[in-house]
Amino acid sequence: MKIDPTMQLNVAIMEINNKVIVIGNVKVKITDLPEHEETTIGTHQGKGEGVKWDEGKKF
Repeated sequence: MKIDPTMQLNVAIMEINNKVIVIGNVKVKITDLPEHEETTIGTHQGKGEGVKWDEGKKF
């Protein structure tokens, strides 16, 4: 993944298997997706604030 001088994001999708890309406020973040957890992307006033994982409990 790279951003070229014209601010275009180029992503080689075969290299980012099981990842999530968050784009906001001229910033790009990439993180791994967990295998068995709920993933929440938090925002505030239309801007990305963070990524949270919740494992949950099964019984």
